[in-house]
Amino acid sequence: MNTETLIDKSGAYFISQCQDRREPQPPAGLCRINPAITISHQTGAGAPEVAEQLAKSLPKTKFAGPQPWTVLNQQLIERALNNNQGPKYPAANIAEEKRFFLEELIDDVLDLQPPSWVLVPQVTKTILQLAQAGHVILIGHGATVVTAKSSTVYHVRLTGSVAKRVERVQRLKNLTPAAAEAIVKAEDRKRKQYLKAHFHTRLDNELLYDLIINTDRISLAAAGDLISEGAQRFFSGR
Repeated sequence: MNTETLIDKSGAYFISQCQDRREPQPPAGLCRINPAITISHQTGAGAPEVAEQLAKSLPKTKFAGPQPWTVLNQQLIERALNNNQGPKYPAANIAEEKRFFLEELIDDVLDLQPPSWVLVPQVTKTILQLAQAGHVILIGHGATVVTAKSSTVYHVRLTGSVAKRVERVQRLKNLTPAAAEAIVKAEDRKRKQYLKAHFHTRLDNELLYDLIINTDRISLAAAGDLISEGAQRFFSGR
């Protein structure tokens, strides 16, 4: 799925959440809750591909809703920035990472990037709003921790060996093995620091998740099907 298509779909999803919520009651047998799924992942573990597969399979279940299941990753940042009452910043280069205070201050003064004390609370608020609206797959940005107490959110973790993840990043980005390995290790480190600094937790805490999948051993398509099956069982118990 290309970036324009994803943005169009996420835009339609956001618009649907702002419209009048007086929809008719769903027919008997359809989902009467607002389910959501979070996907935490190691870099190169295949989260975008798995989420796309999952979004295709869930509408075929009784958990199809009034709007289609939508995958949101960087769009969470865009949504949070749009909701921000302060200066408007470009969202393209904002990543999950812990930055130094002076660096954040300079970026804020130059209107390059919002400081974490502005962005993180706004992203957290956005995640909670979207999870409550339901029928959304939230990738990264602390979504698992933010929605940990919600009984209608299913939490998934995707992992894999460094070698396999480097191989996947190398193939997707057409990089040398060394360049791909540098990206994998750097992004893993940044994400780990981000979660520790802002949410005081570790990504490898298995108690955060309802399902953990090793994508070295499970294909990405099969992983999407496994999550769909597990999520259906989980939501049925709600």
